[in-house]
Amino acid sequence: MFHFREGQALDGGKLLFQFLRIVCGFVLAVIACGLFLAWGFFRVTHPDQDPVAFAAMTGSGLVGASVIGGTVLVPAAVLIVIAEGVRLRSFIFHVAAAGGIAFLVWTLGAGSGTSDWRPGSAVVLAAGFLAGAVYWLIAGRTSGGWHGQNEPAGKRRV
Repeated sequence: MFHFREGQALDGGKLLFQFLRIVCGFVLAVIACGLFLAWGFFRVTHPDQDPVAFAAMTGSGLVGASVIGGTVLVPAAVLIVIAEGVRLRSFIFHVAAAGGIAFLVWTLGAGSGTSDWRPGSAVVLAAGFLAGAVYWLIAGRTSGGWHGQNEPAGKRRV
């Protein structure tokens, strides 16, 4: 899949560390997405005002995050592999990809033949954008960093 030219080497330590970043980034991104959606549903202002509602919001956000994570795992994994292979580190790519996945999952269950957006589409897009930003902050900005670097022609080892 990856072709290395002369002078390039795969750094196994960086690859392992990037894999850990990818897993942590994905998990924290879906947690942020789930909590964002739950916060919008419950509209809790402060834990001191209504601690039961805050606990319900947090619990449903975590349960929602697990459902979201299971739903988007495959499309996100495909885009993560592409980003790692091509070294896509763009904030815009990661945010747009996560927003696109969220919107795609949201519209798959529409069922109606109308061209109107489903209610809540803007909120789902915002949650996807937030998840993409969280993922980029943790793993996306170092995407492909484990690839070997080309050494200048005069400094190649023989």
